[in-house]
Amino acid sequence: MSIEPSGAPTQPVTDSLSAAFHDDTAAVLELAGKAAAEYVAALSAAPAAPRRQHEDDGREVLARFAGPLPERGMGAEAAVRQLTEHALPQAVRSSGPRYFHFVTGGTTPAALAADWLTSTIDQNAAAWVCSPMATHLETVALGWLKELFGLPAGWGAVTTTGGTMANFTGLAAARRYWAARHGVDVDVDGLARLPPMPVFGSGFAHASISKSLGMLGLGRSALRRLTVDGSGRLDLGALRVALEELRGAPAVLVATAGEPDAGRFDPVAQLADLADEFDAWLHVDGAFGMFAALNDRTACLVEGAARAHSVTADGHKWLNVPFDTGFCFVRHPEILGPVFTNQAAYLVDANDPHVNYANLGPDNSRRARGLAVWATLAAYGREGYRELISRHLAVATRFAEEVQRDPDLELLAPATLNAVCFRVRPAGVAVDGLDALNRRLADRLLLDGRVHLGATTFDGRAALRPVFVNWRTTSEDTDLILKVLRELVAEDAACHG
Repeated sequence: MSIEPSGAPTQPVTDSLSAAFHDDTAAVLELAGKAAAEYVAALSAAPAAPRRQHEDDGREVLARFAGPLPERGMGAEAAVRQLTEHALPQAVRSSGPRYFHFVTGGTTPAALAADWLTSTIDQNAAAWVCSPMATHLETVALGWLKELFGLPAGWGAVTTTGGTMANFTGLAAARRYWAARHGVDVDVDGLARLPPMPVFGSGFAHASISKSLGMLGLGRSALRRLTVDGSGRLDLGALRVALEELRGAPAVLVATAGEPDAGRFDPVAQLADLADEFDAWLHVDGAFGMFAALNDRTACLVEGAARAHSVTADGHKWLNVPFDTGFCFVRHPEILGPVFTNQAAYLVDANDPHVNYANLGPDNSRRARGLAVWATLAAYGREGYRELISRHLAVATRFAEEVQRDPDLELLAPATLNAVCFRVRPAGVAVDGLDALNRRLADRLLLDGRVHLGATTFDGRAALRPVFVNWRTTSEDTDLILKVLRELVAEDAACHG
């Protein structure tokens, strides 16, 4: 036994692993791999979620995972077996073809396999010195995405955890631009000497825009929604008046490229014109709508995005890579560094010539998301994604036509992209009872589990809104929506008729 300078005895050091941490990696990977392969193989035919009679069904199964922290662990193989046997059967099959909720894509085979490798190598893609390979693959993947979306090659870009943090990143860059126009380095000195930042958008603006403005200290109320009607369409005339009233002061414009209820778009090109005229920052939230650039019919919807100052997109939507992945692209690459650079003696120098993505976005600890993005783009290419987008557009159009042909259904908005917003409107149900009916049906759909889609409120009316974004989804899967819905309508009529 050795003695520390203080005189306190120290414990002897051992190089052997403890009994708790013996290396059974091969066994647990084999167990997990077998369960994962079986799960994926069943996705195409499986219901979208476990069927339930009540919202709390399944709680007893999940209760087995609770309780006090064990003093002695059960071991890796037993813990993983608990997950494969009891947790996986309770999973909502959001990567399957019958999941139409929240604009959630699946995972392509290439992306899924690459994501497994990402966990295996466990790189921190914060800086080049942490992982030159992960940094390089992220850089290549972001360059390919700029090509895919028609954005200039010279723009800056960074991968984020999703659309919310992508919007946060773009709006943080916008805040710096706006503050600099007022002569303030906001990322050093804060907001105290600045007026409120004017932010203008439509009723389509995603909730993450307001959330990001709040996190940036600008306030959720900074966003002014200028609309012509209850559907949320942008009032361009009112926007011009608002910009003129600023008398040359800087502002931020938010263009929504694909809102989640009906896939509608703000007029991006006209907003780009106004941004040029009034020297405003234009931020395009293109979470899934940027993929409209890949189809000849819909490319016009994102015309003008290449003239914006920041553009965002989601990877776990139409790109079909695993959660969580998002992207932010900025016209002026140099603006991100002053916003996000970390400074400490032990960190990479701010003047390091390599790309260090922790200095370009909000996260210091960064999963190597570039592997899955690179793999799916390398595997399927531009043509593969063009085919995917075209197929989903056709599926959405066909589904909307089926809705229009059914006298008990009402299409609430044109199927512009891949979302269809409609409601059930059976003969004999009073207009003032339709909202309650559609909300009941939405709840029943989630309990039934065969398909998974959500409710919304569209222009003041309760509605249903499936979105077709999973690479596995076919018309056979979408036909099941109406089949299940008709059954539930009949059941509801028997109970409430």
